[in-house]
Amino acid sequence: MPEEMKDTKVEALIYYSKVTLDSEHILKASKEEIQAKLDDYMARGYRLINTTSTNFGFAIYIYLFFEKEV
Repeated sequence: MPEEMKDTKVEALIYYSKVTLDSEHILKASKEEIQAKLDDYMARGYRLINTTSTNFGFAIYIYLFFEKEV
C-alpha cells in the first residue's frame, strides 16, 4: 500500500521577555496569538503534530508543526 502524501508546515513565534513583576507575562501575551494560529491551520485542514520551544537571550521561540493529507 503506498504511503499517503502529507503537506507539512512550521510556524515560528517569538516572544520577548521584559522587566515586570508578572512572571506569566509571556504566557498571557502569547495565548491569543497561538490560539489564532491553531484555529487558522485547523480551518485549512491541518492538524497539530508537534510543538517545541527554546529560549535565547531575552526571547522565547515557539515552534508549531502542522500536517494534512494531500
